Amino acid sequence: MTAAEKFLSLYDELLALPEGVRGEVIAGELHTSPRPSVRHQAVSRGATVDLGGPFDFGRGGPGGWFFLSEPELRLGSDSSAPDVLSPDLAGWRRERLPQLPPTNAIDLAPDWVCEILSPSTMRYDRGLKAARYLLHGVAWICFIDPDAKLVEVMEARDGRWTLVGVWLGDARDARVPPFDAVPIDLTGWWID
Repeated sequence: MTAAEKFLSLYDELLALPEGVRGEVIAGELHTSPRPSVRHQAVSRGATVDLGGPFDFGRGGPGGWFFLSEPELRLGSDSSAPDVLSPDLAGWRRERLPQLPPTNAIDLAPDWVCEILSPSTMRYDRGLKAARYLLHGVAWICFIDPDAKLVEVMEARDGRWTLVGVWLGDARDARVPPFDAVPIDLTGWWID
């Protein structure tokens, strides 16, 4: 079986996953995980609202971005075995992606991705997925840990992820790159 045939077979498996199971094809393997918990979804909602207003819609901020929740990214599509990734959140600068495509998947790497960590996906998100994002040219990665109430941001520098900051969940005026033009109140993101 060629690499392209293997990818198509894996993609067919991905599409056939039962409801409630998330899947991604990464480095030639199918990876699955359960749907996100309520705690995870609450953090995702908080981040989307707090970033979307000023940066996506330009309300009280500079605008200039598109944000999507759980987009299907087909990265490395010029190879025989592309990755099919689905970050919890992704953002593109509008100068690189002037409008969202009318497709189910996007083949342009985001400028920023966010993974909301859970005990079952933490090693995978911080390891394999982070490495693949770096390989495909993502400039920023954010990890949010709902249990520790912690936000961690890394920037791609010289072919590796470099930590640029960590914010505790009680921060009311966090300046979190690359969105540091507007302070973010992190306190509403967490479920106790």
